[in-house]
Amino acid sequence: MTERLIYLDHAATTPVDPAALAVMLPYFTTHFGNPSSIYRVGRAALHALDEARDQVAAILGASPREIIFTGSGSESDNLAIRGVALAQRQAGRGAHLITSAIEHHAVLHTVEHLQAFGFEATILPVDSSGLVQPDDLRAALRPDTVLVSVMYANNEIGTIQPIAELGAICRERGVPFHTDAVQAPGALPLDVRALNVDLMTIAAHKFYGPKGVGALYVRRGTPLLPQITGGGQERRRRAGTENVPGIVGMAAALRLAEERRAADSAHCARLRDRLVNGVLERVPGARLNGHPTRRLPNNANLSFEGVEGESILLLLDQHGIAASSGSACTSGSLEPSHVLLALARAAGSDTTAEVASALPGAVRFTFGRDNTDADVDVVLDVLPGIIARLREMAG
Repeated sequence: MTERLIYLDHAATTPVDPAALAVMLPYFTTHFGNPSSIYRVGRAALHALDEARDQVAAILGASPREIIFTGSGSESDNLAIRGVALAQRQAGRGAHLITSAIEHHAVLHTVEHLQAFGFEATILPVDSSGLVQPDDLRAALRPDTVLVSVMYANNEIGTIQPIAELGAICRERGVPFHTDAVQAPGALPLDVRALNVDLMTIAAHKFYGPKGVGALYVRRGTPLLPQITGGGQERRRRAGTENVPGIVGMAAALRLAEERRAADSAHCARLRDRLVNGVLERVPGARLNGHPTRRLPNNANLSFEGVEGESILLLLDQHGIAASSGSACTSGSLEPSHVLLALARAAGSDTTAEVASALPGAVRFTFGRDNTDADVDVVLDVLPGIIARLREMAG
């Protein structure tokens, strides 16, 4: 096994940017105060919290009062969906939710959980490239619809949804619209007004910030019930002492990601295209999953007929190449990807069993700012042999 690591799983997590780490460190030591305390060291922490909130709000085109700091992207998704759904039902507006078939499980499982408590849900299909069709959303909206949640860009296949158009449809009908934008920072525009979103989720560790911290934008006037109760933090919308070092690091990382967005996106897209074109040329039975052009600049999700994705990953790891078969949150599961199942259904398969049996092994390669052409060369050198070996073993 090689000692060199070629890291191609930036959709799962990213290393912390040294500049973000540097601004975090004082808040573990000299500026360690609780931002709810009124004495000097507490006021210093509160000032840092306010500055970070201002920075995040400015990049999202929001008011600082519209930003809630959380412990993760999953918590932000939960707060958005549960918080709005329960507030809407409490106000007598209904109990119908709409989401898509390819959402992250932080969204899908939250919607499923609410169904156990009397909510109804419509799961929008996607086409064979992973796109939600605006007409499908229009048809699904009902007088009792209280929330729509559609992700900005898919974490597995990279397909970018027409969020601004979907949001405009919801705005016309007066239905709050949430987007899980965890994969978007550093790759896509984040202006919440232009995107027509009422709630937006981000997570720091996806854009070179620390793990364990996220944020939720909530448009002013959007009904929301807190899901963690206790103290009065985050304007009584999310109790718990704020993770000041993490929040400061997230704000710094988000600012750097936005500043570098054009350059990083161009760099990653060039490497992605080199990899995709090389694999399709050298490996028979390979195909690209997701939309060919409306996709994240760093995402290449490739399927290989006749082999399992997990076997490919294990052999890639022996060559020092880190990739994934889909979402890191479900990588330990042997169940077929719900995202690829949705794409296969759109392509014409009728039953889950038929779709699952027809799915080839899929590997997700996601590039970052530190990847190089040499990394692509190594993958293109070893991957064809890996696929050929596995096909031979399968008989």
